[in-house]
Amino acid sequence: MASPYAKGTRVWLPDTITGWVPGTVSSLDAPSEGEGEVTLVVSYDSDPTGATTKTLTFPSSVLQAASTDSGVGSTQSTTSASLGGDQLPPLRNPPLLESSEDLASLSNLNEPSVLHAIATRYHRHLPYTYSGIVLVALNPFSPLSIYGPEIIQAYSGRKKGELEPHLFAIAEEALDCMRRGSGGGGTDPTGAGDQTIVVSGESGAGKTVSAKFILRYFASVDDPSKSEASNGRRREVGGDDDGMSEVERQILASNPIMEAFGNAKTTRNDNSSRFGKYIEILFDGRHEIVGARIRTYLLERSRLVYQPESERNYHIFYQLLAGAPSKERKDLSLSSNHSDFAYMAGGGPSSTPIPGVDDAKEFRDTQTALSTVGISVERQWHIFRLLAALLHLGNIRITQARTDAVLSDDDPALALATNLLGLPAADFKKWTVKKQLVTRSEKIVTSLGSAQAMVVRDSVAKFVYTCLFNWLVGVVNESLLGEGGEGAKKATKFIGVLDIYGFEHFKKNSFEQFCINWANEKLQQEFNAHVFKLEQEEYVREEINWTFIEFADNQACIDVIEGKMGILTLLDEESRLPAGADASFANKLHQQLTKPEQKAVFKKPRFNQNAFTITHYAHDVTYDVDGFIDKNRDTVPDEHLALLQNSSNEFLREVLDAALAAATAKANGEQAQKAAAAGPGPAKRAGAAAKKPTLGSIFKHSLISLMDTINNTNVHYIRCIKPNEMKKAWELDPQQVLSQLRACGVLETIRISCAGYPSRWTFAEFGERYYMLVNSKEWSADMGYKGLCSLILQKTLKDEDKYQMGLTKIFFRAGMLAFLESLRTARLNELVTLVQKNIRRRIAYKQYQATRKSTIKIQSWWRGILARRYVEEKKRETAATKIQSIARGFLARRNLTQAREAVVKIQSVVRGHQARKRALEERTSSAVLRLQSLFRGLAVRKQYLAHIRKVVLMQSQWRRKLAIRELRGLKAEAKSASKFKEISYQLENKVVELTQTLQKRTADNKELNSKVKALERQIESWQGKHEEAVSKSKSLEGELAKPTVPQSHFEEIMAAKAETDAQLRDAVKRVTDQEKEIVKLTEELQIQAQEMEEKEVSIQAAVARSTDDQSTIAGLRAELAATKEQISRNNTLNALTKNERQRDAPPSPTFATNGLRQLENFGIAGGDRQPSNSRRRNRRHSTTGTGPNFHARNLSQEEVQAIKKTQHSNPRAVSVMFPSNGATRPRDSSGLPLPPVSDNASDEIFRLLEDEEGLDDDVLKGLIANLKIPQPSLHNPPMAKEVIFPAHLISLISNEMWKRGMIPESERFLANIMQAIQQHVLSFKGEDVVIPGIFWLSNVQEILSFICVAENDAAQGFGPGFDQTSERDMDESWEAYERLVGIVKHDLDSLEYNIYYSWMLEVKKKLSKMIIPALIESQSLPGFITSDGSGRMFSRMLSGMGSNTQPTATMDDILNLLNKVWKCLKSYYMEESVMQQVVTELLKLIGQIAFNDLIMRRNFCSWKRAMQIQYNITRIEEWCKSHDMPEGLLQLEHLMQATKLLQLKKATMGDIEILFDVCWILSPSQIQKLISQYHNADYEAPISNEILKAVAARVKPDDKSDHLLLTPETEEVGPYQLPPPREIAGLETYVPAWLNVPVVRRLATFVA
Repeated sequence: MASPYAKGTRVWLPDTITGWVPGTVSSLDAPSEGEGEVTLVVSYDSDPTGATTKTLTFPSSVLQAASTDSGVGSTQSTTSASLGGDQLPPLRNPPLLESSEDLASLSNLNEPSVLHAIATRYHRHLPYTYSGIVLVALNPFSPLSIYGPEIIQAYSGRKKGELEPHLFAIAEEALDCMRRGSGGGGTDPTGAGDQTIVVSGESGAGKTVSAKFILRYFASVDDPSKSEASNGRRREVGGDDDGMSEVERQILASNPIMEAFGNAKTTRNDNSSRFGKYIEILFDGRHEIVGARIRTYLLERSRLVYQPESERNYHIFYQLLAGAPSKERKDLSLSSNHSDFAYMAGGGPSSTPIPGVDDAKEFRDTQTALSTVGISVERQWHIFRLLAALLHLGNIRITQARTDAVLSDDDPALALATNLLGLPAADFKKWTVKKQLVTRSEKIVTSLGSAQAMVVRDSVAKFVYTCLFNWLVGVVNESLLGEGGEGAKKATKFIGVLDIYGFEHFKKNSFEQFCINWANEKLQQEFNAHVFKLEQEEYVREEINWTFIEFADNQACIDVIEGKMGILTLLDEESRLPAGADASFANKLHQQLTKPEQKAVFKKPRFNQNAFTITHYAHDVTYDVDGFIDKNRDTVPDEHLALLQNSSNEFLREVLDAALAAATAKANGEQAQKAAAAGPGPAKRAGAAAKKPTLGSIFKHSLISLMDTINNTNVHYIRCIKPNEMKKAWELDPQQVLSQLRACGVLETIRISCAGYPSRWTFAEFGERYYMLVNSKEWSADMGYKGLCSLILQKTLKDEDKYQMGLTKIFFRAGMLAFLESLRTARLNELVTLVQKNIRRRIAYKQYQATRKSTIKIQSWWRGILARRYVEEKKRETAATKIQSIARGFLARRNLTQAREAVVKIQSVVRGHQARKRALEERTSSAVLRLQSLFRGLAVRKQYLAHIRKVVLMQSQWRRKLAIRELRGLKAEAKSASKFKEISYQLENKVVELTQTLQKRTADNKELNSKVKALERQIESWQGKHEEAVSKSKSLEGELAKPTVPQSHFEEIMAAKAETDAQLRDAVKRVTDQEKEIVKLTEELQIQAQEMEEKEVSIQAAVARSTDDQSTIAGLRAELAATKEQISRNNTLNALTKNERQRDAPPSPTFATNGLRQLENFGIAGGDRQPSNSRRRNRRHSTTGTGPNFHARNLSQEEVQAIKKTQHSNPRAVSVMFPSNGATRPRDSSGLPLPPVSDNASDEIFRLLEDEEGLDDDVLKGLIANLKIPQPSLHNPPMAKEVIFPAHLISLISNEMWKRGMIPESERFLANIMQAIQQHVLSFKGEDVVIPGIFWLSNVQEILSFICVAENDAAQGFGPGFDQTSERDMDESWEAYERLVGIVKHDLDSLEYNIYYSWMLEVKKKLSKMIIPALIESQSLPGFITSDGSGRMFSRMLSGMGSNTQPTATMDDILNLLNKVWKCLKSYYMEESVMQQVVTELLKLIGQIAFNDLIMRRNFCSWKRAMQIQYNITRIEEWCKSHDMPEGLLQLEHLMQATKLLQLKKATMGDIEILFDVCWILSPSQIQKLISQYHNADYEAPISNEILKAVAARVKPDDKSDHLLLTPETEEVGPYQLPPPREIAGLETYVPAWLNVPVVRRLATFVA
């Protein structure tokens, strides 16, 4: 193999600031033969010019060793010291691996490469990175939106490695392994069984937050292996909005409690856990959380009494001062200033408050958490009372008087502390400043110094707080385990989360750091063994040849600490001595630990005799023994213990009893274990006092128990790293991170992996990546992936030790992948060069052909120019000759024309003059003749008039003469006697005539009297109808009954009679004329109605051929109704006028003086119910009247006109439940008139309705359960009556029941109907629910519309059958009817929503399974096929080599499902609003799931994959446009902009600005995620880190609206907006012939 350090090799160079910087080998000067110096010149990549270089020299043997060594400069633990000599610069990884998600996959595994990979991901705002089985988590010091419920669901059920590294991936892996366990405890080789997640790291690295998120994941995630109904239990049982159970909420509530009482602010962390805890999450056989258990380790007790500068005491004290109400603070004598208390003032004024933390709010949260775990408010204030007592205890002032400590009796702090603790102040004071030594014979009391007294005071405070903390842990455990430990009894498996302190190394390290580092040594030992075990197990599983891997064990360090005569043993021995001291302990250590194997671990400092140094796996740590003895003893004097146990504070006694009982039980258990281990022997002396356990021994046994638990579980590791000391967001200190990587064992893991085969690829992945290294001629279809990989390795790696082929994977030594990548790059360059050569040849050939064609074209073009020039000259000559001839001819013709025009003009002038002269002469002669005729006529007329006057004068004179003669004769005759006799005779005749006339008048008077009597009888018959007519007839009868009347009065009566007769004759004449006109109009209207009926029959027949004629039919029906109404009005007028022929025409009864309508069969109750126009909705298809018996034939003409005007102003529809009693005849479903229903038919209907069993059997089975639903079709859709006939039949039955007062029966009937429909729809699953779901959704909407009509009519006072009942019965029935209508409407609303919810949920479940394979994974666009790492593309290239796994669904499947839903909605006549709701919600689900899957997939974020997805989106877009749903594309906007982002250029900051403008709907975190996961093609330049950092900087951590994932609604259905009620024109009685419902069919026939 060639040397890896050739020109162009990418290496790392040391740097004092950043640790390492990238460089490139610019030259290599090596001797040709033999030994010698090798000179390596490396240029810094930070200098683009290459002028800055570094020269390294080393022996050639080192370079030769690097060429043959498997390490290849990739695994050495190189530091940032000066290179050269025997050290080569570490190699950099290929660009493909530089930002790898798994550090174990790095080809060159060295410190700078590991650091660079972690730093690159961290600067991209990706805080998590895998390192084999370890998750490396860097604290971002900034809130992230990657822990929400949508992220939890995204990781649910996903294998580790499928998605980005995350805490949830580790938690899901632990859950999966736990679920696969049998429940018998322990683990099996597959990792199934009980699990432990170890979260470690130094203070401020984020351990507590990480553990909190893991617990939240366990409490929130659903089991993907369970059915949806089982997972729905979380939402039902929990009773909380987030669907958590009570136990799960208590587990989460334990976090704020433990943080309040066990966490504090330190210089490194604002929320540092000052204790270790192991939380066991208990699961039952169904993998549901049934409880939890918390174990704590090594609470930092000294923090209670002392805090370093800028640090704080435990959070609970600050929360108490800030959040307690003023009254309670006054009762506890607490102030709000923390500096008033000695135990809180140690950190100084800068220690509090913590930026961004509200202690008052935290106090309320702590109280809520305490209540959640079952601690009552009363007991909470008992706890706070103890905390206040401890604060006052710290304020007790102890002074020094000579050699004795002095405590004042009137110290207010002493009084407050002892009062709150329930202790006698005198006794407490006494044993604080004095101590008692007990000997065999006496008790000696001695005084203490002030320092010793303060130690006693502080020890009491630490003891009480420790007991309180342990009591709280016990109470939390009792709450988490349920009543009587029910949770522990149910539990069969558990997952433990260990949140423990990481390796610590300070300037001064004390007993706490010693215990912490001791625990980390134990955990590191188990970790190394676990990593080694997993490594060897995989080698065995893959059956490769391997040798035993040796790794450095830290057992020597552990033996020095806890071995026989180790540090812990010597510490316990010194602690039990009364005169034990720290200096004596240090001397013992230096004297005892002198063995050679111990000297390698234990060292004595050169200058400090009271210190010792231990070589830990991470670092050498020097411990100062000052305080070791006191901290290890950690005991309270017996006198104070007795005082505390006898306290009057019952809660304090309870806390102490619980703590002491737990300690005694643990001590007895340890003694029993020791006795069992020692075997039989002499019994100990009875009464021998049991030794008090030291803190070190307690911690040792806890550590042993913890390691036993870890060893019996499958362990997962999370190493938390603190990136910088300043707690700045997204800033990384390389040196600090490197030191923590060493401390947490990540580099040790890498070193162990590098000892074997750290890189491993599956055959498909390797073949997909490196198939081009072998010529395609050597491929064969029958070799398979493994054969192809073997062929590639044989051609490329000659040394077989560099790799091993297992059963499913290929294992590589470190550095081999980098070598293969260099070969791949070279091979691709060769292939690209070959392609470029052929392309350039093709381009040159095409250029030559184009040049030749151009030359020929130019030649032909030029020859054409010459020919055209010659032809042009010839044309000009010919044109000139022709122009000359034409010009000459033109001139000659013009001269001739001018001469001819002049002659003609002269002739016309002469002729005109002659004609005008003749015309003047003729006009003069005619005028003379006319004047003569006029004059002669005037003279003749004058003569004639004079003659006429003379004749008239002569006639008048003659006539005057004749008149005079006649006058003279008459005068003479008048003077004679005979004339008088003649006149007398004439007078006598006239008297006789008058006498006869008088007699005749008397007879006429008698006849008139008889007629008056007849009229009186007629008036009496009409008295009940009109009061005015009755009163008038009575007055006339009284007057006519008188025997005689005066003549004047008689003459007035006769005049009135004559006038009345005249009026009567006129009225009779008018009525006769009207009757004739009515008869005529009636005949015409009947003819017209018959024609309309014939038209209606033809229209009904045409409905079957085309549904588009429905509007025409509705119009014709309206016209028919209007015609019938006109006939009814005419009949009414006829009836009214016939009854009033023999009387005067009075005013309409509607407007009578009493104001009452006296109509037949129309009661007052019915007449008072006037329709309210404002409460009635207009409907289009109104066909009947306004109520029962409210017909025009019962109304006067004025009322008819008034009703007509009202209907024109407000055309409301009548209730379909109240058929009219008018002239309109009922019709069947075809529109043909039916015969009238007799009383027997009504009885038959009643009998059928009473047959509940038969009716229910027909409806529930025949009409619902066994109904054959018509198939949906857009080309030949079913008619409306074929779809909604079930709704009409059900409504018809209900209406008939209501008519007959069967209210309870109808309520039972409708309840059974709704229950049967819901059960029938819910019985379908998957895609089968679409047709019945939409069909019954449409029918339920139809029934609901019918109920809405009934409700509106009921609001106006109309009800079926209420016109024939008594008032008392009507009131009761009316209330029941109104109540029933309201209940049924509400139930139908719920039923419609349930049907919509059920079928939409099933459709969304079906669709959600198709979205990812169809929209994201399928590659339908040819020419842009890309690989997702599964080898599909390569298997297509190699026919027969490997399986060609197609996606489980395609875009055709999605479009077919959408088409089916759309077709059903359209065919079953659903409203447009519902169709829009359905399509919008389905498209929204498609956009959400597809976007979330794309943004979480690492290998799909490429421009080719984006083009495939965009092509699939285009198909949905075409579907939306073809179905007139363009707004549906708004639901895919996130996905569309994500595909645009992947296709846009991302090379410069200007491109990024354009990208943010184009992708306006995407949040900054979404854009940052897509760009950081962008997968570059081989020919694409990678995105620079500067651009990635700039994009990451746009993410605002405080932006609450910036969510990474969209919230999918797979398990939820959006709110259903009920469509408005439909227009009910009438109830169809159509029953299909094939439907087996005899009762319903017979009922419909009778009703029709």
